[in-house]
Amino acid sequence: MDVATVLGLFLAWGALLVSLNLEGGSPKDLFNAPALVLVLFGTFGATIVGSNIKTVLSLPRILRNCWVKSAIDPVRIIEVMVGFARKARMEGILSLENAASQADNKFLKKGIELIVDGTPSVMVREILETEIVAMQERHKVGETFFTTLGGFAPTLGIIGTVMGLISMLAKLNEPNKMGHAIAAAFTATFYGVALANLLFLPIAAKLRSKTAEEVVACEMIIEGILSIQAGDNPRTVETRMSAYLPPELRRNFGRRPSRTERDREALAA
Repeated sequence: MDVATVLGLFLAWGALLVSLNLEGGSPKDLFNAPALVLVLFGTFGATIVGSNIKTVLSLPRILRNCWVKSAIDPVRIIEVMVGFARKARMEGILSLENAASQADNKFLKKGIELIVDGTPSVMVREILETEIVAMQERHKVGETFFTTLGGFAPTLGIIGTVMGLISMLAKLNEPNKMGHAIAAAFTATFYGVALANLLFLPIAAKLRSKTAEEVVACEMIIEGILSIQAGDNPRTVETRMSAYLPPELRRNFGRRPSRTERDREALAA
């Protein structure tokens, strides 16, 4: 589970409820079924108009990406690539064919297959960068959907408030009910703003963040693959790839090779 998502939503909604309690209010004061129906279903309906059924059906999978911790471990990827580099130096690039078939990362596997097939380095980079662009476009669908939800929700809230005020003005002959009617009318705006800023837009930001993280990992893999293809030694492959790591991971990355490993690299050179 992605701890950041859980903690962030807990803090955001918790702050809202604590603030309400400090002001002497109660959660039941915020409940307004007609306003909730209008804002929630109206927002999704308006968003679906500009989307397609395929995106709607994929929403469970998109939401799952927000809650599940990313499977991308850049340190582990570098370790795998360094192992491939060592194997390629000792046994040749063709020896990576069987090793690549066991790789969990499909992008890495595809890159290794390209260099094993003898694809020129320029074409390898072009193909893999095209894969990155295609991946970004796929991920952008979910991000755009929730960004659109975040844009429509406050507007639907205002519509609900206007509808409530119209209903209230029609009952001016009952002054004792006006206070409750005004409060009920403004709950629609509350729903719209709260859902947009405490749910929909944060989810869109999380999806955008995970896409950026995956793009960096893919670019790091490209550098490693091209370095292996160029015949660089494992230490050079590690250095080029670790440049994509944040400073704290870069300082503590991996372990120094043992004397036996250094001897093997020297012989492979």
